[in-house]
Amino acid sequence: MTLVIGGDCGGTSTRVVVTTLDGAVVGRGRGGPGNPVARPPASTAAALVGAVREALGDLDPADVVGAVVGVAGYSRLTTPAGAAAYASAWATTGVPAPLRTVGDAVVAYAAGGHDSPTGSVLIAGTGAIACEIVDWTVGRRVDGIGWLLGDEGSGFWFGVAAARHTAHALHAGTDGALVSAVHATVGGAGPEGFVSAFYALPRDKMAALAPLVFEAVRLGDPAATAIVASGADRLTATLLALPPTEGPIVLAGGLLTAVPELREAVESRLHAATGRTPLLAGDAAEAAARLAAAQSEARAPS
Repeated sequence: MTLVIGGDCGGTSTRVVVTTLDGAVVGRGRGGPGNPVARPPASTAAALVGAVREALGDLDPADVVGAVVGVAGYSRLTTPAGAAAYASAWATTGVPAPLRTVGDAVVAYAAGGHDSPTGSVLIAGTGAIACEIVDWTVGRRVDGIGWLLGDEGSGFWFGVAAARHTAHALHAGTDGALVSAVHATVGGAGPEGFVSAFYALPRDKMAALAPLVFEAVRLGDPAATAIVASGADRLTATLLALPPTEGPIVLAGGLLTAVPELREAVESRLHAATGRTPLLAGDAAEAAARLAAAQSEARAPS
């Protein structure tokens, strides 16, 4: 049986699939955080290898003819130290096919379920970025500059927007579904206590406030509705700042794939601005496996 490997290595976890050339999934594996900018490359390479071994299980590594993984923090792998860490780790898998690493935006774009090598992708999860994809490589980028300087419309942005609204509402003596939920989650007695408690939170806990915004929207909270509208405006502007392309537009990342209120708001804005309907990303690891299969078939002798 001829096999390929696809992977999606993000800041939270590493996911790997093994598939046949026609896309049938025959193995899955999961490992720890996979962003070599956020963690030492040796650690993230080890997470990838562990996930590969789990996905292969009893399958023969020698049957693997291609491997593509999308890596958040891909820039680190272009350095000699980063490249060496992954090459050394990959050699222990027993897989004869070389490992091809690409930016996570490439596999997110491919997860739109198309075969066009050129287009654009908007990703909104904990962070937010829009990328031009040219021949399955990342071209121009917009935003993705981190929680302090950008990532507008990201989970972190929504979490801070929720806390900002709550702080002002507590000082003004007003309430609402969003204010009550955020105050109860963050804690603190009164406005000053809330502010102090919020500033003491780690960044991931700030981003974890984002779901409270969407829950409050479903309860009809006008402040939460306004925050979602603002986030959708920002995400749409980020994507539209890319050079125009006739290729597919793909929406990816946890916020856009799992939160219909935000996705629909972005879709409507994009359609109004471009007359086009974006595609929704599916499984990025499986998309990476499809890229590996296509590349291995292209290399095969006719």
